[in-house]
Amino acid sequence: MLLRWVAGMTSSPHGTYGLMLLAAGCLGGGCDKDRPEAMSAKRATAAAAAPVHAGKTQLVAVVSSQWDAFQATLYRYAREPGESWRPVGKPFEVVIGREGYGWGRGLHGTTAPQGRPGPSKREGDGRSPAGVFDIGSAYGYAPTREELSLPYRQANADLRCVDDPRSSHYNRIVSVEDTTVDWQSAERMRRDDDLYMLAIVVGHNTDETRPGSGSCIFIHLWEGPDRGMSGCTALPQDALDELARWLKPDAAVLIALPRVEYETLKRPWELPRLQPISRRSP
Repeated sequence: MLLRWVAGMTSSPHGTYGLMLLAAGCLGGGCDKDRPEAMSAKRATAAAAAPVHAGKTQLVAVVSSQWDAFQATLYRYAREPGESWRPVGKPFEVVIGREGYGWGRGLHGTTAPQGRPGPSKREGDGRSPAGVFDIGSAYGYAPTREELSLPYRQANADLRCVDDPRSSHYNRIVSVEDTTVDWQSAERMRRDDDLYMLAIVVGHNTDETRPGSGSCIFIHLWEGPDRGMSGCTALPQDALDELARWLKPDAAVLIALPRVEYETLKRPWELPRLQPISRRSP
């Protein structure tokens, strides 16, 4: 039927003009805009742009005011599979790397999203990795932490997190008791202070680890609101304990971004709206 109609259109000047309009519309994408394969391709493109898997049910957003700021706010969100994010509890005051954020390597990719500005995370630069990351297991000084759902391991004196880019164990937590030491630098997981009393692993630069792109990123206890970290996220003891008790294995992702990047990527990454922070009256 379509072929007969087109043939009829070409038999008159008006028909030729109509055919030209039809062709122009098809070239513009109008002819297939409702075809199932076209709609599926659009949905696939949108899904690829969203680094938070649909199966994730917990989201931790750590948002700073700008790229070079080390003070930030931590927000928590939860959802049932296929539903919208809803806020959980009150936001926490936290600190990140003393030099702010730099694009890391995680679920969002290995570089900055296309067209987005900002520095890249490097070993020893004092920046926390920006992007989207899995939240992994926990380490701590106590023999057990029965209240936690996350996998937990006691940090004994033999555990190290290797931060030497030349090492074959770079960005891994290993024991010196059963590992050949090929590094010149590594963090002790059992420190002389309380910072790693509880340390939750952030999955930065873990898949296809690139030497020099940053290592040993945790969520842990802070030294205070005016002291930036080397690259981790840190918060007060009560807030850290509350966060750790709330997290579930393989359920949570960390969104770490300056606010302007969060607002820009909120729609394509399908992120929740940041909840307002109530200010105390003077």
